[in-house]
Amino acid sequence: MRIVVTGASGKVGGEVARLLHGAPGITLRLVGRSLERLPALEGVEQAQAGFGDADACAAAFDGADVLLLVSAGEADDRLDQHRTAIDAAARAGVGHVVYTSFLGASDDAGFTLARDHGATEEMLRDSGMAWTFLRDSFYADVLLDFAGDDRVIRGPGGTGRCAFVARRDVAEVAARILRDPAPCAGRALDLTGPVAVSLAEAALLMTRATGEEYEYVDETMAEARASRAPYGAPDWQVEAWISTYTAIRDGELDLVSRHVEEVLGRAPRSLEEAVADPL
Repeated sequence: MRIVVTGASGKVGGEVARLLHGAPGITLRLVGRSLERLPALEGVEQAQAGFGDADACAAAFDGADVLLLVSAGEADDRLDQHRTAIDAAARAGVGHVVYTSFLGASDDAGFTLARDHGATEEMLRDSGMAWTFLRDSFYADVLLDFAGDDRVIRGPGGTGRCAFVARRDVAEVAARILRDPAPCAGRALDLTGPVAVSLAEAALLMTRATGEEYEYVDETMAEARASRAPYGAPDWQVEAWISTYTAIRDGELDLVSRHVEEVLGRAPRSLEEAVADPL
């Protein structure tokens, strides 16, 4: 079996590559925009391709029985990138695509970037290839980035709850499915942590896990826009960042799924475990 992993220079894709490295009966090919950033794993093929380059993608995906399509980073042309990569995968004869999507992906999702995921899922449904969607909740590990150096999470999340998932669990689920994709063909798996918590509760759990004081500040919408203005990001991106919190506030991420346990045979990592040992 030939498995191709995109986004292999990133955290999830890189961990998937390490988990699959050396597995019997597998030929592994890692794909990234920069070969220098790919994990240096002995005996593993490497290919350079960005999702915007159809020919490079087709060459990188050629011969793949199963492809891990890690979603492109935030960009105003992300859907175009996904469309190019999916068309290239179909042209290259890929048998099965495992796509890292988002919980509640749809064209009317409150988290605006989840709308891109919903559209990408539709592309894959229409592609003629077998598919599996990994609908990840927000990563627990990313809460550390949200908090920053001052260890304060700021946003209009109110008292809404989210079952934050550990990146390591997402990578383990992906690696397991890539090795045997058929049982999950045509399925959308919701990947969550074991319990839904508010952002204030998350800050308390992060404090307990790390021994450093974290807190949550519930911003108004005006405060959220003002606190993000210094980054100079385009309006669509600022709205996406803020919608991270409003989607939680509005209950769209208040879902606990058993799909991680179903695939891995164990409970998902807790938020405390994820932030104590982040990927």
